[in-house]
Amino acid sequence: MSKLKILIVDDEPDIRALVAEILADEGYEVALADSAEQARIARRANKPDLVLLDIWMPGTDGISLLREWSSSGLAFPVIMMSGHGNVETAVEATRLGAYDFIEKPLSLAKLLLTVNRALEADQLRQENLKLKKRLPDPI
Repeated sequence: MSKLKILIVDDEPDIRALVAEILADEGYEVALADSAEQARIARRANKPDLVLLDIWMPGTDGISLLREWSSSGLAFPVIMMSGHGNVETAVEATRLGAYDFIEKPLSLAKLLLTVNRALEADQLRQENLKLKKRLPDPI
C-alpha cells in the first residue's frame, strides 16, 4: 500500500520543516508549499490525502484558498493552522469544510491525533460512498 500524502501549506519555513519531519517520521509522504499559488500547484501534482493549511499567509490567505477548493469540491480533509486564530475564523473555516482548526504553537500530540482522526474520517466517508453506490435503487 502506498504512503498517504500530506500537503503542508505555511509561509513559515521553520514550521513547514518541523511538521514535515514529524509527519515523515510517522510514515507519511510530505509535500510542502509556502504560498497559495504553490499549494494549488502541489495539489494538482500530488493529489494529497490531507492538507495542513495556514490561515495567515501573504497574498492569498488560507481561508480564501479553502473557499476556492470548497467551491470546486473538497476531495480531501483540510486542517487549518493559525497562531492568530479566533473563534470566528475557526467557525468560518469549519463552515467552508475544514475538518478541524489547530493553534500555533503546535502541540505535536494534538497535530498527530488530529491528522489521524481526519484521515480515518475521510476513509470512512469514502467507504460509505462506495457502499451507497452498490445499493440497488429503491423501488
